[in-house]
Amino acid sequence: MKYDRVYNFSAGPSILPEEVLESVRDNLLNYKGSGMCVMEMSHRSKVFQQIIDEAEADLRELMNIPDNYKVMFIQGGATLQFAMLPMNLMKNGVADYIVTGNWSKKAYKEAQKYGKINLVATSEDRNFAYIPDCSDLPISEDADYVYICENETIHGTTYQQLPNTKGKILVSDQSSMFLSKPCNVSDYGVIYGGVQKNIGPAGMVIVIMREDLIREDLPTYVPTYMSYATHANNGSMYNTPNCWSIYVCGEVFKYLKKIGGLEVMAKMNEEKAKILYDFLDNSKMFRGTVDKEFRSLMNVPFVTASKETDAEVVAATKAAGFDNLKGHKSVGGLRASIYNAMPKEGVIALVDFLKKYEAENYKG
Repeated sequence: MKYDRVYNFSAGPSILPEEVLESVRDNLLNYKGSGMCVMEMSHRSKVFQQIIDEAEADLRELMNIPDNYKVMFIQGGATLQFAMLPMNLMKNGVADYIVTGNWSKKAYKEAQKYGKINLVATSEDRNFAYIPDCSDLPISEDADYVYICENETIHGTTYQQLPNTKGKILVSDQSSMFLSKPCNVSDYGVIYGGVQKNIGPAGMVIVIMREDLIREDLPTYVPTYMSYATHANNGSMYNTPNCWSIYVCGEVFKYLKKIGGLEVMAKMNEEKAKILYDFLDNSKMFRGTVDKEFRSLMNVPFVTASKETDAEVVAATKAAGFDNLKGHKSVGGLRASIYNAMPKEGVIALVDFLKKYEAENYKG
């Protein structure tokens, strides 16, 4: 099919597979003979119960989620988890955090409201251009968990090897890498991801949590909605959930299964990223901002020699039909988010444009 939309490199809300959007469009007014749109139907209806059941079953199949893990669809996005996690997991009131970018730093600061939060490693000394050595961290003996953001959306870094938590529970924010490659769920106590970066519409987070970590005996200050037990015990429908997001995410899960699963998706993502990184490594005008061994497959920040040139390139890309390439203010330059749904052709087109721009504008 001809790709007749803009190439959207937004970090989130972000691009979705065209096949999914077409299916949603075709079922918008009358979902599978129900006579109504998913946005209109009761979350207590048999039709929606089938939607959420299938979404969870497909996600479990894609990620090979063990039976002793709960899957929860929770409103509030990933940011709500910055508070919800320490509220629920800190029995000893202690947690260790590894700060590798903007999002783990925000989570670290938020958690400090609820207990003793130790910073056991950080890469802030070089504006988060790398992942620190996590093979022998000073893990606290009484730490309730160790926290990471496995892929930093803004700074474009990712872990190539999980940290040695010395037996402590690992909690991972996978928002911008969620379902981009296979994942051994058993390596984690908790995995969560805001869906708007890689798999669905904004307004929801998916939490995958080992059952033994779900507590009923929470401090009295924890709101009912902020208890994981509330969501786990009620099948993610304690109150009206984000029905639309669950539905679209479920369609994305079906799409991923159709193309061959996460192994196939990972290969596609590696191929796309290589095209862009190979260009940056050989360019005289553009350079990536992340140390090579820690580069994200999803978010690729890069810069020129000056802020002025950066701005000129961003304007030129937008005029040429590429959108949302302006980098975050903490990094500057440009950022291409090449999530699952970004076609390989989109990355090739961007690289071709940047090559042409460099040939016409680079002065040496």
